[in-house]
Amino acid sequence: MRIAHSALWTRDLDAAASFWETYFGATVGEPYHSRRREGFVSRFVQLPDGPDQIELMTGPWLRGRLDNEHVGWDHIAVSLGSRDAVDALAGRCGQDGCLASGPRLTGDGFYEAVILMPDGTPVEITE
Repeated sequence: MRIAHSALWTRDLDAAASFWETYFGATVGEPYHSRRREGFVSRFVQLPDGPDQIELMTGPWLRGRLDNEHVGWDHIAVSLGSRDAVDALAGRCGQDGCLASGPRLTGDGFYEAVILMPDGTPVEITE
């Protein structure tokens, strides 16, 4: 297993991307605009010398009152290595009551499910 990526909510996607480029020498991908969630935009930051990535995310709702989605870290994604492994762990977590959303193929190409830590922090499990 390995961490696939971590995600960070930000009000200013371009400034956040520039920060990672400037201070860490990261490569920042093109913006992804969700077709399913109006206003959601993300960019992946690739850290040098390794597979580590950070997903920078923004949306118009971050300008107002903040509830579950707020500026700061949102989740971590753990790659399990296969779709079968995602399905198996999602099934187990469903039985244990900690499955937030079942396996699916996301608009940006990830096969994932979301499980919740005891404090409610989301963890994406990916293939």
